[in-house]
Amino acid sequence: MNDLELYREQLALCDDKIIDALVERNSIIEKIMAYKEEYGMSIIQPKQEEKQERQLEIKLDGNKYSEEIEDVFRRIRRNSKRIQARKLFDYNIVLIGFMGAGKSTISDYLSTVFDMEIVEMDQLIADREEMSIPDIFATYGEEYFRNCETELLKKMQSRKNVLISCGGGVVLRECNVEQMKKNGRVVLLTASPEEVYERVKDSDDRPVLAGRKNVKGIAELMEARREKYEAAADIIVNTDHKTVLQVCEELVQRLTEMDGE
Repeated sequence: MNDLELYREQLALCDDKIIDALVERNSIIEKIMAYKEEYGMSIIQPKQEEKQERQLEIKLDGNKYSEEIEDVFRRIRRNSKRIQARKLFDYNIVLIGFMGAGKSTISDYLSTVFDMEIVEMDQLIADREEMSIPDIFATYGEEYFRNCETELLKKMQSRKNVLISCGGGVVLRECNVEQMKKNGRVVLLTASPEEVYERVKDSDDRPVLAGRKNVKGIAELMEARREKYEAAADIIVNTDHKTVLQVCEELVQRLTEMDGE
C-alpha cells in the first residue's frame, strides 16, 4: 500500500468517526428535549447557544482550520435546530392577527431558533404579482388579492414544518381557515389598538387603513374582525409589553401543551 492509499484509508476512518459522533450528538439533542419537557423547562434558551459559540471560539483560538471548523459547526447547529423543530412541530405554524400584531417579527425569531422556513404571504404574493400590496388593491381590487391568499394557502398543504405569516385579512374567508387547519396550528397574535398604531403609523403599505390610520380607526377594524380571528385560532398570544423571546416562549409552550392533550 502506498502513502496515498494509506491517507485515503485514514480519511475514511475519520469520516466514520464523524458519522458516529453526529449520530450520538443528535441522540443527545433529543434527550435534552425530553428532559426539558419532563421538567417543564423552556425550549428556547438563547444564552445556552451563545455559551456554546463562545466555548467553540476559545477551543479554536489559534487553530489554522478555525474558519473551516466554525463553518461545519454552524451547519451542525442548524441541523440540531431542525431536529428540534421536527420533533416539536409535525405541522405548519400559521400566524394570524391584525397588522402590527407582530407576525413577521415572531416568525423571524422562531425561524432563527428552529431553522424553519418562513412563508410571508403578503411578500410572496407581492413578489409573484411583481407589484406592492397597495398596487394590487388599486389595480385589481381586494377580491383579487384575497383569491391570491386562498390559492397560496392551498399550495401550502403539501408542506410541513413551515412558519406561515398571514396577512391581516386572511381569516375573512372561511375556506382560508379550513386550509390553514388542515396541516397547521393557527396562532392568533393580538395587540392593543394603541400598540398597533405605534407599530404601523409610519408604514404606507397598509391599504385597508387608508383614511383611518389612527387608534380609533384601528380599534374599529380590529373589533370588526375579532370574532373571525378568535374562531380561527387554536391558541391566542397577546404581544403587548412583551419581548420577542417572551412571546415565542409562550407560543411554543402553549403549542406543546395543546399537542400533549
